[in-house]
Amino acid sequence: MKQFFIILLLFLCVGKVFSQSKEIEISTNFGKMRFLLYDDTPKHRDAFIDLAYEGYYDGTLFYRVIKDFLIQGGSKSSRGAAPGKRIGYGDPDKTVDDEILPNRFHKKGALCAPRQPDEINPFKQSDISQFYIVKGRVHTIGEIDTMELAVNRPIRNKAKRKVMTDDVRAELKQLKEEKKVVEFRMLAEEIKDEIEAEYNLSPGILEFSDEQREAYTTIGGYPELDGKFTVFGECISGFDVIDKISELNVDKNKRPFTDVTIQVNVIKD
Repeated sequence: MKQFFIILLLFLCVGKVFSQSKEIEISTNFGKMRFLLYDDTPKHRDAFIDLAYEGYYDGTLFYRVIKDFLIQGGSKSSRGAAPGKRIGYGDPDKTVDDEILPNRFHKKGALCAPRQPDEINPFKQSDISQFYIVKGRVHTIGEIDTMELAVNRPIRNKAKRKVMTDDVRAELKQLKEEKKVVEFRMLAEEIKDEIEAEYNLSPGILEFSDEQREAYTTIGGYPELDGKFTVFGECISGFDVIDKISELNVDKNKRPFTDVTIQVNVIKD
C-alpha cells in the first residue's frame, strides 16, 4: 500500500509539471509536428507564444535544411521569397536573453533559438524571430567518449603544465636519485591531487550526463551544439515530418527546392 501511494504521488507530480507546460503545433505541407515548450526557459517560451498568436511565423518557410543536422525556419524574409533568393535574416527587435541550461540539450526534435556569433553577441542573446529543430544522427558510445576526450584532454594537459613546474620536476628527480621512495610517493600523490583540483576548477570541461548519453545513442541529435544555443522545447509527435523535411533536395544556400511552408498554432497555453 505504501508503494502504491509513492507511485501515485510521483504520477501526480509529473502530471503537474506537464500540465504547466505549453504546447504548440507547427503545420507544414509535409505534415504536422507538436512541441512541448519548457517552463524553465520562460523568456523563450513566452516570446515564442506571443509571436505565434500574432501570426508572425505563419507563411514563412523552413529555408535552411541540412541533412543529419537541422531544419531552420520562421524568418520573415522567407515569406513569399522567390526561388533562389537568399533569405533567413533575423530581426534585431526580437532578441531574448539566453536561457542555456545543462539539462536542455540538442537531442533529435529539440526546438531551439538561433543567435548571432559571439564576436558581435557576447551575451548569447537569442533571435526568437526564427527557430531551428534538430535532426542530427545516432551516435555510438565511443563517439560520445571521443567528444569528451577531445575537449577535456587539452584542459587536463594545461592543468598538468601549471602544476608540474621546473622546480617540482627537479624535486622529484632529486628524490628519485636519492632513492627516497616514501618521500617521492608522497610528493607524487600531492602533485596528482593538485592537478586534479586544478582540472576540476577549469572552465569548459565537457561531461555528458546519463540522459544525454541515452538520447544521443538512441534517438540521436547533435551534441556539438550543447551549451552554445538555447533549447526551449522538444518534439512530442511528428518526428517523421522532421525526417521528411531533412531529406529534401536543397540549393547552394541550403534552401529546399520545394518550399516548406509554416503555420504555428498554440495548442495548450
